[in-house]
Amino acid sequence: MSRSLLPSLVRLIGSQVCVHGCMTGFRMAAPLMALREGHSAIAVGVLLALFSLAQVVLSLPAGRYADRHGLKRPLRVAVVVAVAGGALAVAWPVFGVLCLTALTSGAAAGLAVIALQRHVGALASSPAELRQVFSWLALGPSVSNFLGPFVAGLLIDAAGFRAAYLLLALLPPLALWWVRPVAELPASPRPAGAARSSSWTLLRERGFRDLMLVNWLLSSCWDVHTFLVPVIGHERGLSATVIGSILGGFALAATAIRLLMPWIAARLHEAQVITVAMVATAALFAVYPLAPSAWTMAALSVLLGLALGSVQPMVMSTLHQITPRHRHGEALGLRSMAINASSVVMPLLFGSAGALVGVGAVFWSVGGLVGVGAPLAWRLPRPAADPERVRGAGSGTAGPR
Repeated sequence: MSRSLLPSLVRLIGSQVCVHGCMTGFRMAAPLMALREGHSAIAVGVLLALFSLAQVVLSLPAGRYADRHGLKRPLRVAVVVAVAGGALAVAWPVFGVLCLTALTSGAAAGLAVIALQRHVGALASSPAELRQVFSWLALGPSVSNFLGPFVAGLLIDAAGFRAAYLLLALLPPLALWWVRPVAELPASPRPAGAARSSSWTLLRERGFRDLMLVNWLLSSCWDVHTFLVPVIGHERGLSATVIGSILGGFALAATAIRLLMPWIAARLHEAQVITVAMVATAALFAVYPLAPSAWTMAALSVLLGLALGSVQPMVMSTLHQITPRHRHGEALGLRSMAINASSVVMPLLFGSAGALVGVGAVFWSVGGLVGVGAPLAWRLPRPAADPERVRGAGSGTAGPR
């Protein structure tokens, strides 16, 4: 990767951490406050779902907005929305307002992430560079997933919920400071003769369809693991500390592999990495319900984190290669909408299925689907030879199949 990209990339990662960290902090703090005030588990589940629901509704408009206006204007809108929602929680920390804060912080994080991802993709000049820049960018959510809840938890214990909400509301404006020196890139015009079309026309291209299906399968595996490991642990009498440590090992492994991804991305192409991740995930899901001890579950959790943590940079790189440059934001919005819709619906489905057929059957069913879907990953488009093809120049089609 070109050294000239590093300063901008560091600033973009810092900006992402500020906006996304605001959302992850509220995602931990708001449900905790609701529980302490006596609200039911169902009410807390609704509150948590609102963080993703906002992104389901707004991802496509956010993608089109980023295509038209680039990086800084969408980021300014995201910061204003996040700060407004956080300020409401500081002023009136009641359940109804916390629900509104969940919607605003989720919407802000979605808009900011799409604008940042689109900008980073436009910075790269080759397929190898695409893989590397998205590998670095993927560190942002890993950092914010730790930083937001950790800082919020410290402040809640030291000074109460309002102090935590105030700090979280002050995080997003720092995102604008981070990106201030970053040069805005010119918008990509629609090719001459290319008619404006619906976002859903992207799904007519086999390569894009395959990529979205693969991404959805692997995202579902992430949800399965996060949702069902506590269920297995409870059934086996494991303590909350042990269950938390198992899930923590998964998160640390996913972060660790992303630190290595720039090196891996320089040597392997996207289809290879994603296929290996799918095969490994299917195998790990096959044995996970049979794990005889907490230590075995922890080891499997780490291996699963390594497999699933490697996927996002490769998916993002492929997406930017197979969609026209002037529709990158749209494609990112469609991907975000699908993933967040899955995060809202799938836990309910997993819970119902687990109650009917058992947790093991859910693991085996999802793992089987991932294994069957591995050939889709292998046939994903290989890196383009022409750097301009990477940027989506040329026709209005979705690129190589």
